[in-house]
Amino acid sequence: MAATEQEKRATRRFALRLPVSVSYGDNGAQESSAQTRDVSARGICFYLDAAIAAGSSIEFTLILPPEITLTESIRVRCKGKVVRVDEGTANGKVAVAAVIDEYEFLSEA
Repeated sequence: MAATEQEKRATRRFALRLPVSVSYGDNGAQESSAQTRDVSARGICFYLDAAIAAGSSIEFTLILPPEITLTESIRVRCKGKVVRVDEGTANGKVAVAAVIDEYEFLSEA
């Protein structure tokens, strides 16, 4: 019987498929649209067309729907760092996992 790998995450993940806008590279010079795989209070995993190097700083914006907020949709801008990249996904996309270092809620205006 194979040994089970111990869960390293400190917070619960939510399997959410949400659109997300990702900025990375020198001063956020590159921008891509992506879709989340899962989201937690401390991290995110999303699918991109091209890889981002592990250790890269990123900024991303997503809209949390009413089903999550239990009120109205909320736009959130986050800053973080890429911690893992998996280029072996079945759909040809690259899975990028990032830790969230800081975030802010944005007005809809």
